[in-house]
Amino acid sequence: MTDPHLTLHQLFSPAFPVGAFAYSHGLETAVQEGGVGDAAALQAWVETVLRHGAGWSDAVLMAQSMEGDPEALSDLALALSPSSERRQETLLQGAAFARTVAEVWGVDLPDLAYPVAAGRAAALLDLPADPAIRLYLHAFAANLVGAGVRLVPLGQTDGQRIVSALAPLCAQLAGAALRADLDDLGGFAPLVDIASMRHDTLYSRLFRS
Repeated sequence: MTDPHLTLHQLFSPAFPVGAFAYSHGLETAVQEGGVGDAAALQAWVETVLRHGAGWSDAVLMAQSMEGDPEALSDLALALSPSSERRQETLLQGAAFARTVAEVWGVDLPDLAYPVAAGRAAALLDLPADPAIRLYLHAFAANLVGAGVRLVPLGQTDGQRIVSALAPLCAQLAGAALRADLDDLGGFAPLVDIASMRHDTLYSRLFRS
């Protein structure tokens, strides 16, 4: 049997074909408008997304989808998307993730919002819940930091310092999500949400969200 932790690293590796590199989650707007212009601001932005934005909601949805109704939870995930681009972000990544998991591991995994597809895959493959959510959040944070490194721009070492600094928060949120229920969903990150809404009006764009 393959080590379950190696399977989790494969699922949430940058090489897994979900197209995450194409999405900035509104960060491109923040950089163009001057809200994020250095390493400290990028770290603060990504920390806000994790703690108060989609990071927390995704973690709870992922935990719930390991035992709950994936279709209903996917609908809820889409309803929580604050903009059309963010809705597409979770839909398209989730569909790509589900398709690859189904083909590689031979499980029945329909198209779902990304965190729900990730949680359902972990359940179907009998993977440990806490590390699964930790790695999902770590991959999410690393992708946003990678976008920031390209957009600001910053050096790769700065980016790795930020990812390292955010790792304990990913672990903290994963543990909290496993103790949470759907009543604990939600957050307050209005600048992140507004940036995602305004992204499609930018004059030039590198990212799809």
